[in-house]
Formats: sequence, C-alpha cells, structure tokens
Amino acid sequence: MVSGSRALFGTQEMRAAVGHAVPFVLWFDFLAGFVYLLAGAALLARRNWAGSASLFVAASTLLVFGAFGVHVLDGGTYELRTIGAMTLRSLFWIVVTVVAFRALKKLRVRVPEV
Repeated sequence: MVSGSRALFGTQEMRAAVGHAVPFVLWFDFLAGFVYLLAGAALLARRNWAGSASLFVAASTLLVFGAFGVHVLDGGTYELRTIGAMTLRSLFWIVVTVVAFRALKKLRVRVPEV
C-alpha cells in the first residue's frame, strides 16, 4: 500500500520512478492492500468468512493478472517486474486460500455442537 500510494499520489519523481506501470494494475494493487489486511486479520481471528475473503483476493488478483496479460498482448507498455509481482501475489493468495479452507474445515470438525 505504501509503494502504491507513492506511485499514485507521490511527487513527480516518485511517480516517474515507477516507469511504465499499468494504471489499472497499480490501482488494483493499492486498493487490494486494504483487502489483504482485512483477509489477514480474519484468518488470524479464525473467522468463518476468512476463507471466502482469501478466495476473493485470489480470484480478483487472477482476473487483474489476466487483464494485464491482455494489455501486454495488445502491445501496451509495462514493467517486467509487474509480471513477477502479479505471479507472486497470485500464487501466495492461492496457497493462502487452500490452507485457510483446510484449516477452517478442521476447526469446524473439532468444535462440538451446542
């Protein structure tokens, strides 16, 4: 969120340092940071909806990654590091989603019904 906010709202020099960032990816990354925090807090608190929040983050990241791919194939400018960052984010949230659903399922099995 910090680097995204600098790229979006920073000085001219800060924005220039980003290079050929794709605006919709930059905005998504910045806004998704808030959802990352919410999903992470839900996971730590073992909320029932934590798995769904993680799935939402993973799916939306993959959708934006796909749109980014279309942008690249259409000849749009981009930074190579964006491919690495989006790959890392996608894989991370897919793993978090799988682990979250498995852990939450185990928690539901262990809790006796009242």
